[in-house]
Amino acid sequence: MASWTRNLAVTAGATALVVTGNVASHLLAAEPDAAPAGVTTAIGALAADLDAILTDPRLDGGQASVVVRDAATGETLYEHDGAQRLMPASNEKLLTSAVALDVLGPGYTFDTTVATAGQRTGPILRGDVYLRGTGDPTLLASDYAELAKQLADDGVRVVSGRVLADDTWFDDVRLGNDWAWDDEPYYYAAPVSALTVAPDTDYDAGTVIVGVDPAAEPGAPAVVTLTPETDAVTIVNEATTGAAGSGNDVSVEREHGTDRIIVSGTVAAGGSGVSEWASVREPTDYAADVFVRALAEAGVRVTGGIGRGVTPSGATVLAEHRSMPLSQLLVPFLKLSNNGHAEVLIKAMGREVSGAGTWAAGLAVLREALPGYGVDTATIANRDGSGLSRRNLIPAAELADLLVAAQDRPWFDVWYEALPIAGVADRMVGGTLRSRMRGTPAAGNVHAKTGSLTGASSLSGYVDDADGRRLVFSIVFNDYLSGKPSDLEDRIAVRLASHSEGTAARLTTADVPAADLPDDVECSWVKAC
Repeated sequence: MASWTRNLAVTAGATALVVTGNVASHLLAAEPDAAPAGVTTAIGALAADLDAILTDPRLDGGQASVVVRDAATGETLYEHDGAQRLMPASNEKLLTSAVALDVLGPGYTFDTTVATAGQRTGPILRGDVYLRGTGDPTLLASDYAELAKQLADDGVRVVSGRVLADDTWFDDVRLGNDWAWDDEPYYYAAPVSALTVAPDTDYDAGTVIVGVDPAAEPGAPAVVTLTPETDAVTIVNEATTGAAGSGNDVSVEREHGTDRIIVSGTVAAGGSGVSEWASVREPTDYAADVFVRALAEAGVRVTGGIGRGVTPSGATVLAEHRSMPLSQLLVPFLKLSNNGHAEVLIKAMGREVSGAGTWAAGLAVLREALPGYGVDTATIANRDGSGLSRRNLIPAAELADLLVAAQDRPWFDVWYEALPIAGVADRMVGGTLRSRMRGTPAAGNVHAKTGSLTGASSLSGYVDDADGRRLVFSIVFNDYLSGKPSDLEDRIAVRLASHSEGTAARLTTADVPAADLPDDVECSWVKAC
């Protein structure tokens, strides 16, 4: 029989029960007189229900680490293998975002500048122009157009020189530690650069949106477009137009190690077509290309083409753009589980603290800060900021420590609201939880970070129980062979939302509605939520 411990601690007149192991469901029957009547029955019933949820056969042979704590006191109310270190998937973003708020601050912004060491002769700028980035993942084509407009409004009509992209604020390592090579084409694993472009306001920097629409007649090649328009990728269009009503079956995938995006399959004639996001191999060149196009649109001609360079000391700034503050970036970052945002923040922290915009420097900052949240760094492994690496390891108990400690930070309210909120349909409110726990006591209540990789699923955050007491919980599942068991996470969260110290009633979680979501990745990574 699995070992278990029970401790009764009396604080401020309240009695709390700590349950560890799989036999909590037998606790009351085994020792009915072990504590005063009416004190442990409700928490015992809760523990028994959570234990029952974890007996789901999909977890047979897998691993589950679950911790529930009182948010105000930090007391553990339930624990199942809480010290077992597992892959957290995107729950890693809880660590990254919290430490970034401490190190960089909620008001932190990314600046992008256009500068020159050349000379003006009327409308002609004689010399090179430097486009310098500091990692802004929110730069849209419209922002590059605004930079170009600032030059045009100042009277520049010709750049007699080159546009040189300066991405040296970060290093030139584009992909994270241990990322799988076959994730490379997809936008959730887009290359990271200090100078990049996002195609829309989901801010998936370093990607393009590939539109695939039907031609007028069946059998004709499909019509492929890019948003934004760019020569940074090469489209190989193998897609065709199918018969009306035949449906869409399209593949968009960048060839490994190249800038060639292969579009194949069919789109139905008369239909609406499809849009897919694809990563760009070299985001720095992508940014320079989009900027030069914007200059041309603004009436500014560049004679020398595009290249790379380092902005000279003392160069004159001709145009600049400042990003939204980190407090606002948290919303698309956490709601949509944006991997690129996490990695930019890791490198930004390295640059801020040690002057090195690298993963190594940023992860060192992260690990140095985590003990301030009560997190024991001797028990965890951090390989990136997003959780995409399968070598990140952390126990649920350490995630719970972070969640309890974060409540004392001055930025907590902003962070709490930036977490996905269960059952709220608005994407920028519900985020990756928008389709989960609808119509339950957890809807509009649970604020938590999701996480998904093949064989790894997690949910950690906050829930108010039926008495209005806030609870912290962390759930991490690994090594299951089924589709992801996120419904078990939902059942646990709903049970916590239903918990009341005033009753020992066994509350069913069988009616938690199923969410139609992908099996092995965050729903936002395939634009399913």
